Amino acid sequence: MTRPIHLLAASAMLAVASVAAAQTGVAELPYDTVPGFALRMPADMHLGEAAGVATNSAGHIFVYTRTGNPTAGLGNSRLFTHGGSRLFEFDRSGAFVREIGQGLYGFLFAHAVRVDAQDNIWVVDEAANQVIKFGTDGRVLMVMGRKPEAVTVRLPPSTTPAAGGGGRGGNTPPGSGGAGDQFNRPSDVAWDAAGNIFVADGHGANARVAKFDRNGRFLASWGSRGSEPGQFATPHAIATDAAGNVYVADQGNKRIQVFDNAGVFKTQFADVGVPTALCMTRGPHQYLFSAHTGDPYGMDDAAIYKLELDGRIVGRFGKAGKLAKELGLVNALDCRSDNELFVGELSNWRVQKLRLGKSGQP
Repeated sequence: MTRPIHLLAASAMLAVASVAAAQTGVAELPYDTVPGFALRMPADMHLGEAAGVATNSAGHIFVYTRTGNPTAGLGNSRLFTHGGSRLFEFDRSGAFVREIGQGLYGFLFAHAVRVDAQDNIWVVDEAANQVIKFGTDGRVLMVMGRKPEAVTVRLPPSTTPAAGGGGRGGNTPPGSGGAGDQFNRPSDVAWDAAGNIFVADGHGANARVAKFDRNGRFLASWGSRGSEPGQFATPHAIATDAAGNVYVADQGNKRIQVFDNAGVFKTQFADVGVPTALCMTRGPHQYLFSAHTGDPYGMDDAAIYKLELDGRIVGRFGKAGKLAKELGLVNALDCRSDNELFVGELSNWRVQKLRLGKSGQP
């Protein structure tokens, strides 16, 4: 059955109008940069792509950045690489404090940095396939995963059932990974109140969330590659709320999925564009912030959404660009308060401190 051209055109116009109405239905939140804030590097050091940004309880700022001098060496028959990323600490005013882990074997291609409730510093390195925990003194306390060129990792068959139903034995779905910390280009890390560790593992062959106890012992894993509830197409960021629920930025599927602490699917938020970074506020009334990047370089279509934990959108703010207040491929968010957050950008090589509210408000 065919439809007249004018009816098809009218239908197309109606669809466009519906999308526009949906977009304009989201409140635009007033915001500004925090006056006078900037990260101040030593004269002979440069920031590079700000892949990760996080703060501790004292307000110090940690940036895991794609800068440095990558090197490669031949050992036996394997190529060993390191040195492509660096971890910097700044005080609350933005003054440089120190570099942590200089020359560390697992620093290769930065993807995230987070700070836990005890002020330990965790980095996620995509190319090294590792999650590394540092104490407040900058010493390594735990290493999860293994760099691929150092050893051939054999994935044992899993005997742990996938959370939410289904087995992960002989018939393993694509992207579900191995039973443990055999990460494949991991992207983010979060914790619950008990200290359990949740790793978003999904830039490479894996498309899953892996759960470990506070000592790094593997507990469970869920997810596989796909678009159904509980499946992922690049789980790019992860956050947890005070109740232990897990929020995953499912970038390729343009949604945020929500799971309980055991990995059982609860709901999804599909009206927040393409989520690339998440952060959860503290306090009795928590909010979720989600960065949207609608184009590959993040320079044409960008915004940050503020959401209630049931998925209701409080509003959005920001646009793509290179000027102050504008956004360039946001890869990291940190938000200890409801209306102030740090934004790490890849395309603009910077960290901005943004504050919601009208300009000039305290």
